[in-house]
Amino acid sequence: MDNVDAPVRDAPVPGGPGARRPAELQALLDEGTRAVVDDGDLRAGRDRFERAYRIAESAGDAWAMAVAALGFGGLWAHEHRTVAGSVLLESRIRRALELLDAGSSLALRLRIRLAGEGDYRRSDQTAVLALLEEARSRGNPMARAEALSLAHHCLIGPEHGALRRELAAELVAESFRTSRRSDLLMGLLWQTVDMFLDGDPHAERCLAELRGVLAEEDHLAVGFVVNAMHVMLAVRAGRLDEAEELARACTERGTAAGDVNATVWQAAQLVTIRWYQGRVVELVPLLSEVVNSPTLSAVDDHALAALAVAAVTAGDRRKAVSALATLCGRDLGDLPRSSSWMVTMHGVAEAAYLLDDTATAARVYELLSPYGHLPMVGSLAVACFGSAQHALGVAALTTGDVDRAVTHLRDAVRQNLALAHWPAVTASRDRLAIALVRAGRHAEADAVRQEMAVAAEEAAPAPVDSDGPGGAGPHGEQGARPPTASCTRLGRSWRVGLGGRSVQVEHSVGMLHLAVLIANPRQEIPAVDLVAGLTALSEAGERPALSGQPVLDRVATQEYRKRLARLRTELDELTSADGHERAAAQAEHDWLVGQLAGATGLSGRARRFPEGEERSRVAVSKAVRRALDRIAAADRVIGEHLRHAVHTGLRCSYWPD
Repeated sequence: MDNVDAPVRDAPVPGGPGARRPAELQALLDEGTRAVVDDGDLRAGRDRFERAYRIAESAGDAWAMAVAALGFGGLWAHEHRTVAGSVLLESRIRRALELLDAGSSLALRLRIRLAGEGDYRRSDQTAVLALLEEARSRGNPMARAEALSLAHHCLIGPEHGALRRELAAELVAESFRTSRRSDLLMGLLWQTVDMFLDGDPHAERCLAELRGVLAEEDHLAVGFVVNAMHVMLAVRAGRLDEAEELARACTERGTAAGDVNATVWQAAQLVTIRWYQGRVVELVPLLSEVVNSPTLSAVDDHALAALAVAAVTAGDRRKAVSALATLCGRDLGDLPRSSSWMVTMHGVAEAAYLLDDTATAARVYELLSPYGHLPMVGSLAVACFGSAQHALGVAALTTGDVDRAVTHLRDAVRQNLALAHWPAVTASRDRLAIALVRAGRHAEADAVRQEMAVAAEEAAPAPVDSDGPGGAGPHGEQGARPPTASCTRLGRSWRVGLGGRSVQVEHSVGMLHLAVLIANPRQEIPAVDLVAGLTALSEAGERPALSGQPVLDRVATQEYRKRLARLRTELDELTSADGHERAAAQAEHDWLVGQLAGATGLSGRARRFPEGEERSRVAVSKAVRRALDRIAAADRVIGEHLRHAVHTGLRCSYWPD
């Protein structure tokens, strides 16, 4: 007698949800559905639906093939980023469509998925919106819910905010008809994303509601996006170290969920953090890899814009110009209006400013102007660079329209305050001060710098009681060493840091002197060496009259060359992870190169000092004092530290102790 519970292994039965099919196939379909819909485990879902499709195809079960193909697509549009992966998904959908009744609800769902995939890659929404209307008229809740979510994902550009909100609200309502928990979560998630993209002051209320639903029962995929939003909010609050830790945890969560964005979002979050830390130069190797990563969406250009900024900041103008030219293509307006478009425009504006590219800056201004009321938020609210008014102000500053730049940057400060994006507030105030100086409004610029100093002081952590438990004594013998300043070139300005504080000031001769001193702490450097190095690097002006004193004697030249050789070996061995050590080594390397260039001619003969010792002392002292005044006006704490630690005279030095 046959066992009635045994799997059916004979000829396939015509498809349908109630048809008898092999037990293994049905189990895989059920497990895949639970993984994606209930658990948000996209990796497990893809695995189950992949295996189910192969079995269904060999059995000729059209209904199971269709369900497996839909499940293989996942929750989001464009989950399959590689060419092979996206072609495989679409070929399976088309094959299932050939076998199904064209008028069936399942066929409609397949056509919706196919339209969503195509529209997303084209940065379009025409096809999927047309099928959404058909789904509404057909009265199939699942088809409507899937069309609503996919259409929303295809409308993530800045011009579709109002329509997105309507679709998200409709999806929440539809979720009570489908009874699928994932539809409710996706509806709430899209509402939250929309509010952040629009700069809605109540966005965090919506996020709190979504967190409450997830607290009842977790969902890996949606929870991953929520974690990414927490990283963005930590950056806004200025808690950059915490944001970096959260980003690492978020990546682990995304990897566990099998989300293709796990590593891409981590890179975007790291760019945001390093941007506001003034350390974007460290990201050149990472961004060079990310721009060519097959996991990067076909409509995502933010990494190339960030690479242009990082490269020019690092002094690699050729790489920066190439990246910017690649982005601009025939016309910058051809870039897809994807979820990363706003932050891409921000990066392009910054790169154009650093490269003095007025034509690109003018085009950015034209394209971004309609969206000046929006924050520059990337993807599903996983990164934020503050108000678009900032990028408009930077673009106007680049084109020389300083009065318009002042207006935009004042608006940027106001909007960033409303967003509670404190690093962006500082960045906008910094550029506002520069714009005011260029406009000849020095008193207003000083007032802005004073606001920055007060804000930085308020944000600084409370000092540790030196006599308290575990603290240092009056001479600091038990405590940690005082923080050492850092000085990083950012195109036409410098980022000066101290502990968790940083300030950006315009380029000047005094800042060059300070950069050399800070890069060589506790070392005395003759003022004549500093002046000679600058003269060698200058390509303008007439050759000064030479005195009879060599710039560097033979012994000093030999020692410089030996140290330079050791530094080159160190730089070859250090990796991108050794950010601080590499930056210090590179700074010393560049200074030594400048010194040797100033000390020897093309034939290798010793050059002579263009200035006497006393004239060099006076010139360096004045230039450094002016630079310190600018730093102190922007950040009193950093300024006071440098005033006490930097010593000028015939021999100059920086003693952070």
